[in-house]
Amino acid sequence: MTRQTIAWPTLDRNLVAILRGITPADIESVVSALLEEGFQAIEVPLNSPEPFTSIEMARKLAPSSILVGAGTVLSPEDVDRLAGIGANLIVTPNTDPSVIRQAVSHGMISMPGAFTPTEALSAIKAGASALKFFPASVLGAAGISAIKAILPANFPLGAVGGVGESNFEDYMKVGVSCFGIATSLYKPGEQASSVRAKAKALVAAYDRAKAATASNA
Repeated sequence: MTRQTIAWPTLDRNLVAILRGITPADIESVVSALLEEGFQAIEVPLNSPEPFTSIEMARKLAPSSILVGAGTVLSPEDVDRLAGIGANLIVTPNTDPSVIRQAVSHGMISMPGAFTPTEALSAIKAGASALKFFPASVLGAAGISAIKAILPANFPLGAVGGVGESNFEDYMKVGVSCFGIATSLYKPGEQASSVRAKAKALVAAYDRAKAATASNA
């Protein structure tokens, strides 16, 4: 891990809400529901409608302790623009050292996507705060465990894609501590009441899995 890394913060729950496709009209009600149910990280992918507007609104709504930012960040210029509206979380689908370094330069938390040992080590060298193994459903817990063996000890690992209530514990057992939840939490146009119910179930499942993992350690 480089000295320029911005450390992943200590959160009550490492659950990242991925609000792909959300619009500014829905951001306030949905984000409010998520925060009230215990989510502490909000991601609006940049391929959503008017993403910068939604992110700025979410940032103003959420306390400073909450991570709010963007996913599908593909360029340093996007990082600059996000920093300008107060975002503090950068998530990427790939490993692009230039994007990671730009996030570090702004003091932002970065979680780049990785799928191979080469990508994972490259991201860490560039200053990533955490790794996002994506798509996790393809690698599986066993695949992530194999890659973890060559990574720095205790480096924060996340899983996105096919993770949820039914398999949190499987991933936690191999050292994954963070989960990005997308379509099983939010679909474009979904009402906040529906998102709230899903968030409540996900938080409860996460807490159960964490307790079970700790008791079996």
